[in-house]
Amino acid sequence: MQYDPIKQRLGRLFSQRLWTRSLFYRLLDILLLRAWHIHRSLRDFGARSRGRQNIRLLDAGSGFGQYSYYLARKHPGWQITAIDIKEEEVEACREFFARRGKTNVEFRTEDLTAFEQPQTYDLILSVDVMEHIEDDESVLSGFYRSLKPGGMLLVSTPSDKGGSGIEHQDQESFIGEHVRDGYGRGEMEEKLRRAGFDRIDINYTYGKPGRLSWKLSMKYPLLMLGRSGLFLAILPLYYLVCMPLVLGLNVADLNITHKSGTGLLVRAWKHNKKEES
Repeated sequence: MQYDPIKQRLGRLFSQRLWTRSLFYRLLDILLLRAWHIHRSLRDFGARSRGRQNIRLLDAGSGFGQYSYYLARKHPGWQITAIDIKEEEVEACREFFARRGKTNVEFRTEDLTAFEQPQTYDLILSVDVMEHIEDDESVLSGFYRSLKPGGMLLVSTPSDKGGSGIEHQDQESFIGEHVRDGYGRGEMEEKLRRAGFDRIDINYTYGKPGRLSWKLSMKYPLLMLGRSGLFLAILPLYYLVCMPLVLGLNVADLNITHKSGTGLLVRAWKHNKKEES
């Protein structure tokens, strides 16, 4: 299924008013389990960075801009650069953030395979991006060079344990835009080490509770919207019915250590040369 056209239609629908786009961001924060995992890691990073000045962050593949908006509200003193290859989404974000007065975020149209800002960022965030890029090792190398010493890379991406909706070997990806169905933990670690990272932490997300939550909150609604836009009219009722279960499953997934899962949460740090002295 082509996922991007549905995303773009929803994005345009919710971007018609300031309050509807703000609501859209809030709904994404609630419905997308990956946002729960990312927000927890961002809170941990924020707690460790408390008191530091001039924190600079890169939102690499910013999409609708919901993570940049979350960070801009939580940390108005941080300087955030948000980049995406899709000019339409970048322009929509620029307009919304300007009208919301979020002056600590700069949106730019960039290709991640060619992007590099040496030793610039304390944190690089990349959510649901790597699975779309064929030349992923160039991107990871660019991330490494763009981090300050001691800086952290935070990535959320599908795993090879059923990511992209793959439940058996012959099944096609639920999301046609992915160039790979998911990463193995070992594969991702090897690519990170080749890029230069030497401290790496990779954990599974979307275990059994998360897989069911994803089907209820995302897969089934998007499949129905892909068949007919008329389903949009009954979507609020659908979510009203299933939301309590989805929220409970998300809480469970967030608080369980998974031996396997359809997602990976990756944290990797650039070596801090100061520690050698």
